[in-house]
Amino acid sequence: MKILLATDGSKYSAAAAQKAITWIHSQGVEVLVLQVLEPLIFSTPPQMARGYAPEMAERLREKLKEARKSMEQTAELFRKAGFRADSRVIENETRTGILEAAAKWHADLIVLGSHGEKGLRKFLLGSVAEFVARHARCSVLISRSS
Repeated sequence: MKILLATDGSKYSAAAAQKAITWIHSQGVEVLVLQVLEPLIFSTPPQMARGYAPEMAERLREKLKEARKSMEQTAELFRKAGFRADSRVIENETRTGILEAAAKWHADLIVLGSHGEKGLRKFLLGSVAEFVARHARCSVLISRSS
């Protein structure tokens, strides 16, 4: 069985990881811990040189470094629990990135945490968990925590 754990480094994702470790028997299970970082998209004013945005590039490098460290720590939790685990950070739109990674990796199950947004915040921000659940080609486990 192949499980893709989609995480954003939040307490909700940490709770989803702990629930997966607790609920799923580790024998023969392979886990991919995935974080999707949104690409830096911005328009450069015409007076700026093409590609000039060193502070943005540095910020992205730092985010990638932090995400890789966090993903590896989560993968190590799974390894200690007896799972075969790997970690990956990709740059993409979050919802699309999760679905594409799951399809390419042939995941049998996607596990992710829900932030539990409601009302206007959900309308404005959207729900990654809901989108993934509706469009995934495999089973999805959404962990809700408070």
